Amino acid sequence: MSKRRLGSVRPPKRCRSDMDNTSTSDIVIINGNSHPDLANMVAERMGLKNGGCSVFHKSNRETIVEISDSVRGKDIYIIQTGTKDANNNIMELLIMAYACKTSSARSIVGVIPYLPYSKQCKMRKRGCIVSKLLAKMMCTSGLTHIITMDLHQKEIQGFFDIPVDNLRASPFLLQYIQESIPDYRNSVIVARNPGVAKKANSYAERLRLGLAVIHGEQKEAESDEVDGRYSPPPTSAYSNLLGNSVEMCLPVTPRNSTPQHAPSSSRTRTTSVSVGVPEHPVKVKPPLTIVGDVNGRIAIMVDDLIDDVMSFVAAAEMLKENGACKIYVLATHGLLSSDAPRLLEESVIDEIVVTNTIPHEIQKLQCHKIKTIDISILIAEAIRRIHNKESMSYLFRNVTLED
Repeated sequence: MSKRRLGSVRPPKRCRSDMDNTSTSDIVIINGNSHPDLANMVAERMGLKNGGCSVFHKSNRETIVEISDSVRGKDIYIIQTGTKDANNNIMELLIMAYACKTSSARSIVGVIPYLPYSKQCKMRKRGCIVSKLLAKMMCTSGLTHIITMDLHQKEIQGFFDIPVDNLRASPFLLQYIQESIPDYRNSVIVARNPGVAKKANSYAERLRLGLAVIHGEQKEAESDEVDGRYSPPPTSAYSNLLGNSVEMCLPVTPRNSTPQHAPSSSRTRTTSVSVGVPEHPVKVKPPLTIVGDVNGRIAIMVDDLIDDVMSFVAAAEMLKENGACKIYVLATHGLLSSDAPRLLEESVIDEIVVTNTIPHEIQKLQCHKIKTIDISILIAEAIRRIHNKESMSYLFRNVTLED
């Protein structure tokens, strides 16, 4: 029997609880200058304090990042969204991520509710796919994971060499329709152009409502602009080479001669039509029309981003002319640049509902029609699941490709 020293006390056995399984001691949440309110709300929901990180600019506009807390061996979550100052937002994010990487952080997760340059995800004219460039920069800076929300095109996830979780705000917007729009059963979901028809159809099916599509959006086509690439090729060289008639390249057999070999059934005919390169026909813009019935109904337009609101205002005026009694606009991201608040205030739109992925408190002072839905609980739950290595499938339950 072992002897114990007099007065010694055996320490009590430590009970293992759920809080031990969800340890938050190695989570550090930091943020830049884009949306500190959202970062504070996410940290508060997780029972954490916002990490000590200051981001400021020198007199020459260079970005300086100073992290006061230790990040060695910890999981870092950088909350930085895109605003109207997109270039500074990106540089702050990249410098914060690289600062954590060089300070031996275990993992660096970029929480970017609205990804800047997400609309520049296709090749246009002599430009480039800026979203691809931005993805490469983020991966190089040290980010190991991306959490974002409602990308403009879901294929943008393929530009990244790291995991990307594209969360959806549709459950929050659907809940708002059901709880905050009176007599929503008399509503019709409206797509302001055919490109949003799939998203609008997804909302209509979930709410069991009708669908209307506005066709023939009036805007300047890229083909209307004149520059060097639209100059036609010279036709003189082609005229001499091809001639002005249609030529048929066919085998020629003398009239009174017997062919030595039977003609092959797979022999093809080559046709040369007209002169030079044929011109692509001009796409005629149809007049603005509505496919669907909105007379006496509540019209609810849905989209992923509200920035330039001229198209929304024009669509709302047409809905009003066709008998819509009330008009709502719902979107995930409310960028609301330039004169957007004033135009919305003067428009026939009754209410604009956006989430707080982008700060818009100043815009709300200029337009009382703007309402905000808080999505910080969704971001906090995503961070918790990623940190605890839990499945993210619950957050994507019943989510379709059109959402």
